Amino acid sequence: MAKVNLQRLASLEPAARKALVRRSETDLSYFLERVQPILDAVKKEGDEALARLGREFDKADGLTPGDLKVTDADFDRAFDQVDPKVVDAIRFGIGNIRSFHEEQKPEPMWLKEVRPGAFAGDRFTPINSVALYVPRGKGSFPSVTMMTSVPGVVAGVPNLAIVTPPGPDGAVDAATLVAARLAGVETVYKVGGAQAVAAVAYGTDTVQKARKIVGPGSPWVVAAKRLLAGVIDPGLPAGPSESIILADETVSGALAAMDLLIEAEHGPDSSAWLVTSSERVAEEALSALPDLWSRMTPQRAEFSQKVLSGPSGGVVVANDMDDACAFVNEYAPEHLEILSTRPFEYLGEITEAAEILLGPHTPVSIANFALGPNAVLPTSMGAATYGPLSVNDFMRRSSIGYVTQKGYPVLADAARTLAEYEGFSSHAIAVSDLRQSYLKG
Repeated sequence: MAKVNLQRLASLEPAARKALVRRSETDLSYFLERVQPILDAVKKEGDEALARLGREFDKADGLTPGDLKVTDADFDRAFDQVDPKVVDAIRFGIGNIRSFHEEQKPEPMWLKEVRPGAFAGDRFTPINSVALYVPRGKGSFPSVTMMTSVPGVVAGVPNLAIVTPPGPDGAVDAATLVAARLAGVETVYKVGGAQAVAAVAYGTDTVQKARKIVGPGSPWVVAAKRLLAGVIDPGLPAGPSESIILADETVSGALAAMDLLIEAEHGPDSSAWLVTSSERVAEEALSALPDLWSRMTPQRAEFSQKVLSGPSGGVVVANDMDDACAFVNEYAPEHLEILSTRPFEYLGEITEAAEILLGPHTPVSIANFALGPNAVLPTSMGAATYGPLSVNDFMRRSSIGYVTQKGYPVLADAARTLAEYEGFSSHAIAVSDLRQSYLKG
């Protein structure tokens, strides 16, 4: 049984404390070097490279350039392959996700009269084409399909396409196809990893070029997004899963341990910490883990044991809850549970978290699958500047200005004064008396 990492903040040197917040994708040098040849191959060879790389990396034996796009028959067959109870759960989750994101959608346009006769505002229109990345390396994730597809559909993006790795049989996960169709996306490509990012960035004979890509992925995907940022908008930084369970003395340590394992089971590159000021909670959590691991599938138990015994996971004991909250803000987690019977007492102290789930009845599981807020979240301290994936990520904002004859003189005078001060003669001429003479004809 793995020995779980236990840290006490009071005894840590600054360098050791800093090491606790480090993520698996902080240093991408290993992946950047190895990803570049993949991107070059896709740019040069297109579909041929995608099929070859699918056979090599995804073990999709027999995958050919003609197999890269999911067919209508594949979609229809998926509904026969997926348990009706799973289909119903997907439909239920999509309903809540759609309801939540419809509330996010901005008004198409607003204008405010900033001065008499002068109007300014914004107009929102959907991005023309967005690719949705759905990972598969450590499992199948129809929930990611739900979370990426629904806001894009609500935003009205005319060209939405999913890229996801094929399995060894060369097929896309059936539940992913069910989720795509129920969400309203009918274009799915059997392409994953760094090569998928290259495919939608450059376009191929089969894969349509996109202006943006969203969705979580491995460090290989993160590295590809970084290298292609000048070709395609890489969206918010979404890498391997990470979470903090912030627990006070009002809850069971076993409950905290159970929720700690939620994100830890994603893979050995995940990050997961239980942060508490209670020695009792810490001890109960450590004692509960062996039993919880025995209830998990062997692979997921192994993943979470590696996380909690390594440098990116375990139990952190703080001096008090103020210290615990300060550590959370320093960490800027993707997922944060405030596990307490009085969670709102701590909410005001948290400023750096992408998702904040309040109370013992709001585990990350519910948020990931069914509640409605988006579970595609910034990682690697991205929460310090980014928020969750939203409808706005699928829209572009244009500023709108309209000045009437009545409003023109006072704005022109101010603009001319500043233009002359900054030395822009053409700016100044455009709002000089010469304009008035042209307007009079």
